[in-house]
Amino acid sequence: MSKKPRLPVAVVALGVTSFFTDVGTELIFPLLPVFLATLGASPTFIGLIEGLADATSSILKLGAGWVADRTSRRKPLVVLGYAIATLSRPLVALATAPWHVLAVRVTDRVGKGIRTSPRDALIAAAAPEGGAGRAFGFHSAMDHAGAVVGPLLATLLLSLGLSLRNVFALSLVPGLLAVASLGFVRESRADRAPISTPAAAPKGTARPPLSRSLRGYLAILFCFSLGNSSDAFLLLRARELGVSVAAIPILWTVLNASKLSVAYVGGSLSDRVPRVRLIIFGWGVYALTYLGMGLTKNTLAVWALFAFYGVYHGLTEPAEKALVKDLSTATERGRAYGAYHFVVGIAAVPAGALAGYLWQKLGPSAAFGLGAGLALLAGVLLLVWEGQMPRGSAAPE
Repeated sequence: MSKKPRLPVAVVALGVTSFFTDVGTELIFPLLPVFLATLGASPTFIGLIEGLADATSSILKLGAGWVADRTSRRKPLVVLGYAIATLSRPLVALATAPWHVLAVRVTDRVGKGIRTSPRDALIAAAAPEGGAGRAFGFHSAMDHAGAVVGPLLATLLLSLGLSLRNVFALSLVPGLLAVASLGFVRESRADRAPISTPAAAPKGTARPPLSRSLRGYLAILFCFSLGNSSDAFLLLRARELGVSVAAIPILWTVLNASKLSVAYVGGSLSDRVPRVRLIIFGWGVYALTYLGMGLTKNTLAVWALFAFYGVYHGLTEPAEKALVKDLSTATERGRAYGAYHFVVGIAAVPAGALAGYLWQKLGPSAAFGLGAGLALLAGVLLLVWEGQMPRGSAAPE
């Protein structure tokens, strides 16, 4: 069996960047609800903050993907996005009113919206031949590693006597390390040529629409995402089933550790088996998790289900992004990833509202049952979609 080629420096550097960025983000995010409460924010306002932040990010991901395909280089957009987030995030330490936190969170998500689509296009371009899944798996693993380290570091700093504001201010350090890591990212001329060639997109002319196969895949992904409500509902259910408030951060760490342990393996596996089948399997894991969370009455089962839920993330995130590469050309890859992130992000708004309504009216079993049902429906649709594709077109490269 031939040895796998090393991941390119650009892929590794972008993974390190995401690691430090998530460390900085997770230093703050788990502590925000408590901090906002001290500033007098209501639960409704806290929900508004995250809703506006996510909506802003989703819209900008779509626009940034379009811009990335119209410029000769994608890296400047990536640097700009990470720099905005790095400089804005620590400003939470200076907040004296809830709307100050709102402004910082939205600005932080502006940075995320600007960088995400061109960054994924850079990873797709730099990935070794036949190794897109492994490249995205590595990046996802580094992202989740930061999500594990961040809360643990915040807990350590608080135990040493630092105030919330001091912890928030220290998020600048991993942010600067993240931006510095981008210095190792290089765009080759071969990567830039397709998007800078005038013949590919004459100035003033409209770009052709994304391929029909990609649009079909995104439509099915939207169906799945309508049932993929906020993970806050999982935490709410865990608390309802007896997990203590003090144990909630540990439970969250268990989830991120599970994602971390599966992501790279899942990405590599998607280069060896049909990505569509792996995504369908992952959605099946999601459905079983949601069914379990809706039906269980056992506190210990909650811990097992959270670990199992991480398997879904590890299997599907790299495969979904690698499949976007398979279904798009180099000249449209920024738009393709922009559309992918927009579909996932924008569906979160009705998904959360629908799950919340069902929870309130019919109970948590109905809310989680809807998520499981839509996941199974999307899996069937994806299987039908694969059957209609030309032979080999939806398979790994």
